[in-house]
Amino acid sequence: MTVPVFLADPADLARPAFVFGGPEGRHAAAVRRLRAGERLDLTDGAGSVAECVVTEAGRDSLRVEVLRRHDVPVPSPRLVVVQGLPKGDRGELAVEMMTEAGVDVIVPWAAARCVTQWKGERAAKALARWRSTAREAGKQSRRFHLPEVTELASTAKVAALLSAAALGVVLHEEAAAPLSGLSLPAVGDIVVVVGPEGGVSGEEIAAFREAKAVPALLGPTVLRTSTAGVVAAAVLQTRSGRW
Repeated sequence: MTVPVFLADPADLARPAFVFGGPEGRHAAAVRRLRAGERLDLTDGAGSVAECVVTEAGRDSLRVEVLRRHDVPVPSPRLVVVQGLPKGDRGELAVEMMTEAGVDVIVPWAAARCVTQWKGERAAKALARWRSTAREAGKQSRRFHLPEVTELASTAKVAALLSAAALGVVLHEEAAAPLSGLSLPAVGDIVVVVGPEGGVSGEEIAAFREAKAVPALLGPTVLRTSTAGVVAAAVLQTRSGRW
C-alpha cells in the first residue's frame, strides 16, 4: 500500500518525535484513520521529507516517530505552464492534472479570449481554489515539491516570463514545429503557454514571438484547454529526462 503524504511544519520535521496535529494531523487521524505501527511521510512541500511511523493515535492527532529524513532535489529543467483561464470548474481539473504530471509552476493567465474573468472577490476565491487543488493533488501524487500557483498574469507578464525562459513555447494549432521535436534546455525554465477555449489571439502570438517564444503543435487533434497543459507536460517530462 502506498505510504500517505501529509504537510507538516518544517520545525516539526527536525524533531525525533512529536505530536502531529492541526488540520493535517486531524485528517490523518480522523479521515485516514492511521493507527500505531502504520507509516506516513511528512513534508514541508519544499523538498524536505521525514519518513515517520505512528506510535500513538488520538482522535484528532497522531504521535509520530521520525525514522529517516531526506531532501528531494529540485527537478531540472523547471516546467512552467501558463494556463489561459478555462470555463467553469475545468480550471481546477487542469491544475489537478498538471500537478499530478509534475508541473512546477502554474500561471493563471487572463488572455484576451477568456470567457471566464477573474475580478475582485471572485479572483481571490478562484485563485484560492486553484492553490487548494494543487496542494491536495500534490499530496495525493506524493509530491515533495508542491507546485507554485502564481497570481493572475496579464499578457505583458506572460511575455516577460517567456523572454526570461531558457525555452518559451506557445501551443498553437497552426504551428509547423511539433512540440515533441523541439530541442530542450538541460537547465532553466521551460515556459509553455496554453490558450483559453477561444485560442490565442494574433496580437498575443505577436507579443510572444517578440519575447522569443516558439509556436509549437501539440498533435493532430484539438485538445481542450484544460487537458492541453497536462499532455504538453507529459511530452516535455519525457523528452527532458525528468521521467
